[in-house]
Amino acid sequence: MPVNDPVGDMLTRIRNAQSRGRSSVHSPASKLRGWVLDVLKDEGFIRDYELVTGEDGRHHLEIALKYHDGTPVIRELRRVSRPGRRVYSGAGDLPLVRQGLGIAIVSTSKGVMSDMKARSANVGGEIICTVF
Repeated sequence: MPVNDPVGDMLTRIRNAQSRGRSSVHSPASKLRGWVLDVLKDEGFIRDYELVTGEDGRHHLEIALKYHDGTPVIRELRRVSRPGRRVYSGAGDLPLVRQGLGIAIVSTSKGVMSDMKARSANVGGEIICTVF
């Protein structure tokens, strides 16, 4: 079944797996999903992820979720820019998530990065999601 919003689908899979207390979750692979997971890993929201080839020859991402004292590290994971409504922001207008405690993942001309790195590189772009 085709998915209209692949990144939104991956974020929903992560939210659902964490609500069930799973240690890992699978998601179909794509470059954008991998880049978003790179940012989540660098910022400490997930343990790791790995590209796995299934028996049918399709690639999947196996995402190892992170918990602290039995509670998920990711408290809130929200999609901002959707296929029907893209949200763009300049370098000076990037949002602060929970007064700087969370991050916004931004797709810029220099790659996918967190809002702090985008501010320091003085680039804006499409706000993919927010994480707290």
